[in-house]
Amino acid sequence: MSIENLIKIGSKTAKGGFENEDDVIARFNQWQTDSVAQEWLRAMNYNVSNIEYVKAVKVRGQYKADVQVRIRIIIKLKSQEDVQNLQVKLVSNSQGFNQIDKRWVDKYVELWGIPEDVSRILKVFTGEIKTKGKKLKDSRRVLFSEMDNNSQSKVIKFFEDNKILVVSDILKGRGEFSADWVLVIAKVDGDSMWVLKSINEVMNFFGGGDVRITRQGSLKIGKIGMQRKGGDGGRNTANMLQFKINPMELFNN
Repeated sequence: MSIENLIKIGSKTAKGGFENEDDVIARFNQWQTDSVAQEWLRAMNYNVSNIEYVKAVKVRGQYKADVQVRIRIIIKLKSQEDVQNLQVKLVSNSQGFNQIDKRWVDKYVELWGIPEDVSRILKVFTGEIKTKGKKLKDSRRVLFSEMDNNSQSKVIKFFEDNKILVVSDILKGRGEFSADWVLVIAKVDGDSMWVLKSINEVMNFFGGGDVRITRQGSLKIGKIGMQRKGGDGGRNTANMLQFKINPMELFNN
């Protein structure tokens, strides 16, 4: 079955379309009259008839690549308010791979306590550390598949041992801007289809599966790809490490 058919089975339609995250914010802020926003609130386990106030604004965490929407919700007859952080991903094709986190290797060393030998391997992989005298598929860096078995095993073992921490940091984030929900909106045949999942469902879905080196020489953590950033017109930022997912796969979860 095609990804387009899976999307139509696993999602709901939002008439009117979406150009950017601002359209999501506008719908939440018009929740009293917007049926799509009401469906989103129900998907977030709210009884719409009990809601008194909703206010959505755009926020960006310190490191996360995602634009997020922060939603304040006040329930009638209750003194407390709920704050929900929502990652919004707009995609327009079935191979809509989305960068979810990118940093220099040293930043990940600080986050995850990566040992020095593994850090060096990752820098060789991204091209931050250059190697000589070896015939490479890409002269700018060394693929994991071009490294010796010991180096491959060290990288795989580190990400196996630290999988929960890694998946949480790159998908959910840390601190006050850590995500609670992920909203994916896809344009298919002129319609906008959407699926809304809790961050725990998203982490279980994309993080589930083994850690392995791919045929292309990169690393996979479940359904999460880890690769050299590349691009950037040859600037040194091409040597950063990045993690990517295909948000469209959530429609089949």
